[in-house]
Amino acid sequence: MTHAAAASTAERAEVVGRHGRPATPGAGHRRKHDWRQTLEIIGFTAPALILLALFIAWPIIRAVEFSFFRWKGLGPMVDFVGLRNYVSVLGNEVFTGAVGHNLFIVVASILIQLPLGLAIALLLNQRIRGQGVLRTIVFVPYVVAEVIAGVVWYQLLQPKYGVFDSVMAAIGLQGPTQGWLGTEQFALWTVMVVLTWKYLGLAIILFLAGLQGVPDEILEAAAIDGASWWQTQRSITIPMLGPTVKTWAFLSMVGSLQLFDMVWILTKGGPANATTTMATFLINEGTKRSNYGIAGAASVILFIIALVMSLLYQRFVMRSRDDSPAATPSRSKR
Repeated sequence: MTHAAAASTAERAEVVGRHGRPATPGAGHRRKHDWRQTLEIIGFTAPALILLALFIAWPIIRAVEFSFFRWKGLGPMVDFVGLRNYVSVLGNEVFTGAVGHNLFIVVASILIQLPLGLAIALLLNQRIRGQGVLRTIVFVPYVVAEVIAGVVWYQLLQPKYGVFDSVMAAIGLQGPTQGWLGTEQFALWTVMVVLTWKYLGLAIILFLAGLQGVPDEILEAAAIDGASWWQTQRSITIPMLGPTVKTWAFLSMVGSLQLFDMVWILTKGGPANATTTMATFLINEGTKRSNYGIAGAASVILFIIALVMSLLYQRFVMRSRDDSPAATPSRSKR
């Protein structure tokens, strides 16, 4: 070994001994690249994170803060009451009734909209004339603003002079004296009819999108084997829609728990709190009665209920998505 080679070897050994690993020519470049990539990620995500912090995280923190004080919205919050607002809300019959109404809407939405949306989606998935127009028509109610839809239905359901009561009178029938929205035993079901009309289009569109993922080869093979249209839908198509149905049911559940605008426009929670939801309850307490502590506690309870139900749904329902036929098509191959 020459003297120069020995010196070079000694220098590399010294570098290894000092740093624990040999120095590589591109290490500095990689570190610079990593920093640049990190800065790019921060630059792209920072605006969204700032908006989330301002319009989601901060209001949640303030609502939790309100819930521990008795405050009418004027002056500083100095009357600390601890958990009394929560006890008051949970012991309020109107709020517990509102929780029941929300749960009723959750269950009714799934039981009514699921079979209707699935049946209509299967029909619209057939090759028929005007297919695109029909799909647009069923989706229009969903894209109409809730305020517009609510006002239109409120006018249609007016007692005596509304369209529905006029049609019933023309065929010799009579609607409720106080109207469909003004009678306790009919009000919640009437709201449910309006909600079904409004949000059924979302289920149909999602199911139609899921149907596009069903391979034609499987359907053709079933037809060759002599399976009828209904047998094909029941045994192949509908099971392969499992992930789509689960996703829609999750969205429907969360939306039903947070329902406010349509109920507020149609009934404002009446008559006699027959259609009150958790959201209308906290709005009434906050804006009409200026009980911001009670409203804050109700909002926190609503958040906890929605969060717990979402986590349970994710844990026990959505976790089986990977086991669905659509997610594992290779299992059917031999």
